[in-house]
Amino acid sequence: MKKNSLLTFLFLLLVSSVKSQSITGILGAFPPELVLLESEMTQKKDTIISQIRFITGELRGRRVVLAETGVGKVNAAITTVMMIQHFKPREIVFSGIAGGVDPALAPGDLVIGTQVAYHDFGQVDDAGMHYWATKNPFTQKENPLKFHCDSALISKALSVSKNLKLAKVERDNGSFVPAVKKGIIVTGDQFVSSQKTTQRLLKDLNAAATEMEGAAIAQTCYQRNTPFLIIRSLSDKADGKAKADMDQFYNVAAHNAATLVMAVIEEK
Repeated sequence: MKKNSLLTFLFLLLVSSVKSQSITGILGAFPPELVLLESEMTQKKDTIISQIRFITGELRGRRVVLAETGVGKVNAAITTVMMIQHFKPREIVFSGIAGGVDPALAPGDLVIGTQVAYHDFGQVDDAGMHYWATKNPFTQKENPLKFHCDSALISKALSVSKNLKLAKVERDNGSFVPAVKKGIIVTGDQFVSSQKTTQRLLKDLNAAATEMEGAAIAQTCYQRNTPFLIIRSLSDKADGKAKADMDQFYNVAAHNAATLVMAVIEEK
């Protein structure tokens, strides 16, 4: 074999090997958010790292690594760092539930994150909440106030959602196919069950949904140069009925979020 041909062969072999080893990370906060995803995986293998369980295997033709973060920003950041450090995923997708902020959305509807922001990081004074950008501790440069989800993943999520068969949502006024829209997702270490707070989040941050992990995952991925997407299905409207609605819609919301995530990561 000629030298140039040999070099070309070795290069193609290397590219093929890198591609075959690429892996997609999938995260969720609670076990119900991951049960469908894990049940659909094949060739599963557990790895415990620093008391975090990572499950590697295949899902819809993709190599994936799945992990439960636990609730809250610190838990989410720790698990994301461990996943990136040990498995080097080409992208990370989060699947889970959230409270609705956009009044046009109802429990069971889905939000594909375009941007993700903290709603509890900043200064509180008598005038209200003043939102701060986080800062990279090494470079001392400010991060974006709103972290942008990966545009290619957003496009794919929007595309596959058009023909995706989602579980219908049984509400008091009938049975509905969930709506799917893109929007801004905001994160804080509080379970929001206050209409006054949702009005603030809508006014200040133009939020569509609120939850407790997304921005921590987004910041970690941003600082580690890892593409990411946050997908949330609404379990409630983050108002005075939030706890009761969450109990009612939790399972269908978690199931539909996972269904959309599987469609996004599926190899074509």
